[in-house]
Amino acid sequence: MVKAVIFDMYETLITLYNSELYKGKQIAADMKLPEPKFREIWDASDDDRTLGTRFFEDVITEILNANGIFEKELFEKIIKKRYSCTAEAFCHKDPDIIPMLRVLKEKGIKIGLITNCYFEERDAIKNCDMYEYFDCLCMSCEIGIKKPDLKVYALCAEKLGVNAEECLYVGDGGSNELQAAKEAGMKPLQAVWYLREGVDQPCGKMDEFDQAGTPLDVLSYIC
Repeated sequence: MVKAVIFDMYETLITLYNSELYKGKQIAADMKLPEPKFREIWDASDDDRTLGTRFFEDVITEILNANGIFEKELFEKIIKKRYSCTAEAFCHKDPDIIPMLRVLKEKGIKIGLITNCYFEERDAIKNCDMYEYFDCLCMSCEIGIKKPDLKVYALCAEKLGVNAEECLYVGDGGSNELQAAKEAGMKPLQAVWYLREGVDQPCGKMDEFDQAGTPLDVLSYIC
C-alpha cells in the first residue's frame, strides 16, 4: 500500500519551458561573452551550486571578474533576471497539479519532494503555492546530497515516517532518478505530461517505467 508520494520538481511539478529561460546560454548573451568562454567557469560550478557550497551570485561575480567585465549594473541585472525567471516558472504549471496534491492530502497520503536545485530555486520553491502541501522537502542545496545518490531517497522516506516500499516516486526521469528510486525500493512512475520534442529537457519517455500522462493519473497508483 502506498503511504507516501515523493515528487521531483522540475519537469514534473513545474516545467521550465512554459516561461522565459534564463540559463547559461542566456546569461552568456547578456554578458556578451562567447558561450564556451562563459561555460568554463559556469559548468565547473554546477556541482557546487547544486550541493549548496556556492551561491549563484558568487559564480556570476567570478565570471565577470575573470573576463574583466564586472560592472555593478550588469551584475544586478543578471541576478534580478535569474531570480525573476526562476520564480516565473512556477506561475505556468499544469492546472491539475494543485488539485492532485490536494486529493493526496485529503486521502492522508504523505507528500515529499526530492529535487536537485540551486539556492535561487530553493527560494522560489519555498515561496510557491505548492509549498504548503509538502510534508518533507529534500533539496540538494540544503542537504548536500543530490540524485541519484540513494541516501537522499532513504532520508526522505525516513523523514516521512514510511518505508521505501511504501513510497511512489514520481519524476520525469532526469538524473537517473527513476532507476535510483527503484533501486532504493520505491515504486517509480514517470511523469510525462510536460515532456515534448524540440527542447533540451533532460530526457524523453522511458518505456521501462509506468507513465502518467496527466497529474491526476498519479492518483490511480496510490490504491
